[in-house]
Amino acid sequence: QVQLVESGGGLVQAGGSLRLSCAASGRTLSSYGMGWFRQAPGKEREFVGCINRVGRITDYSDSVKGRFTISRDSAQNTVYLQMNSLKPEDTAVYYCAARTALWGSRNYVDYNYWGQGTQVTVSS
Repeated sequence: QVQLVESGGGLVQAGGSLRLSCAASGRTLSSYGMGWFRQAPGKEREFVGCINRVGRITDYSDSVKGRFTISRDSAQNTVYLQMNSLKPEDTAVYYCAARTALWGSRNYVDYNYWGQGTQVTVSS
């Protein structure tokens, strides 16, 4: 079983950048497809992006494509979400998730393990 801990959230002005980290313990992340999701108050959990086990295939929602980048560092057993050109509508709690499969998925029900989330707030 893998445990996930997100970090790197905070308050940033519109147009700024943040890098979120998802550190794993218990098992190596190279065993999992990984995803990032977010949830704003009063809204459903929303797919942000995902990356496959070997880190070469990524997929992003249309709302973040071209602004956000997912990467993984096997040596650090960590997955990252680099967020650039942030907008107020990006404000949400961001979660990383792992699934026991080669590929990531856009569907949150496909994931087996979740972190506790980290708050991202973008001011206008």
